Amino acid sequence: MKICIYGAGAIGGYLGVQLAQAGADVSLVARGAHLAAMKANGLRLLIGDEARVVHPRCTDTPAELGVQDVVIICLKAHSITGVLDAMKPLLGPKTRIVTAVNGIPYWYFYKHGYACENSTLESIDPGGRQWKELGPERAIGCVVYPATEIEAPGVIRHVYGDRFPLGEPSGEKSADVAALSALFVKAGLQAPVLDNIRDEIWLKLWGNVSFNPISALTHATLDILCSDPGTRAVTRAMMVEAQQIAETFGVKFRVDVDRRIEGGRKVGAHKTSMLQDLERGRPMEIDPLVTVVQEMGRLTNIPTPTIDIVLALVIQRAKMAGLY
Repeated sequence: MKICIYGAGAIGGYLGVQLAQAGADVSLVARGAHLAAMKANGLRLLIGDEARVVHPRCTDTPAELGVQDVVIICLKAHSITGVLDAMKPLLGPKTRIVTAVNGIPYWYFYKHGYACENSTLESIDPGGRQWKELGPERAIGCVVYPATEIEAPGVIRHVYGDRFPLGEPSGEKSADVAALSALFVKAGLQAPVLDNIRDEIWLKLWGNVSFNPISALTHATLDILCSDPGTRAVTRAMMVEAQQIAETFGVKFRVDVDRRIEGGRKVGAHKTSMLQDLERGRPMEIDPLVTVVQEMGRLTNIPTPTIDIVLALVIQRAKMAGLY
């Protein structure tokens, strides 16, 4: 199976090492010092005291790689539209695209079965370009649970987790998704095939829509954010608004809101990805995690007063830092 990981950063690099060691024909698209280090020394994954090194093909020119069986997109969601033209040489008639991104993916309303069937969302897919140029029919959904980080160029540190649930937008267990799941399992990852991947997407997004912007505004870690009565109340209000929207689209949450917040508290003194981006001067992932929920609220005529306020504040915070 020829697999291109488009965006071989922390998560993409982790997947690259694991899949390469499982025997997949893996290539990586990256850039800058990280790419240079991988070309010179291979890609190194640190798991506890163990170091795993692979030497896959690495490039910043995807056209060199040819048509792939699977393209796994591991970019920040707001970066995808900008690389569509570069990605096209990877796509043949049977190529599948795995959206290993945070937030709502471009294909969300494909074979949805509820209101807004085949609609696009401007906040995450401006002008519907991903829908038109990648094609929703190629998509396989993926929810990313591991935490990893780039410790140095060419070096990935695994922090925790190995779970990557997969699912077809239609809910069927196709031969493609079954084969991909089997490869992930061979690579030492958990990759259950779900009959409703959207439920899992929302379970993770439920925390991201609230924890991320509040932490970026307050610089609080998850344990503090979820324990302090004030920030916990704001978090809960945002999550209740998001839940009302999701349930209108048929999503079922397997835990209640307070249990979800408690799960965040138990993670401990962890900085959310949005807070890390702010501190490191990287573009903040606001639209795929927060703005898109507001947009879906507008589609369903469900008011989002708390989300609206927090979103306005975090966008202004990002603009003042030059990161939006």
